[in-house]
Amino acid sequence: MEYVIRDAKKEDMGQVLALVQELADFEKEPDAVEISKEDLEKDGFGADKQFHCFVAEVGNEIVGIALVYPRYSTWKGPAIHLEDLIVAERMRGSGLGTALLDEVIKYGHGLGVRRICWEVLDWNEPAIEFYEKKGAKVLRDWDVVQMDEQGIKNYIDSLN
Repeated sequence: MEYVIRDAKKEDMGQVLALVQELADFEKEPDAVEISKEDLEKDGFGADKQFHCFVAEVGNEIVGIALVYPRYSTWKGPAIHLEDLIVAERMRGSGLGTALLDEVIKYGHGLGVRRICWEVLDWNEPAIEFYEKKGAKVLRDWDVVQMDEQGIKNYIDSLN
């Protein structure tokens, strides 16, 4: 199957959001997606661009994405974070995941970053195996720490 990997355009964000929702469903978090197509358009293409997105396209349909944003490591310096690498379920095994990861690695290398980082669910063995085969280190002794919007609000309220 022929596909094209390219930089996302603003008008792609509806299809990107659909893939984000597909990932949330796969990760057993179907109600977790709070952003809108308009949020993605503003945050990815506005004056204060917060991320860069690659899409995998077959015909006029987006069947995969890789979304990255800049970070800074106090140990390594400039870095990028791969927030999501998503391939539509029906396209898995087609080489799209590798093609998208290739694009992310080339992009990071072109920026001169010293690290590209991302998370993977500990039960997603196919993804872990995929990343390890590509040379990534899966740091199983680290835990992801997050504070959601309500946690932030509660924290701020506790300061008063």
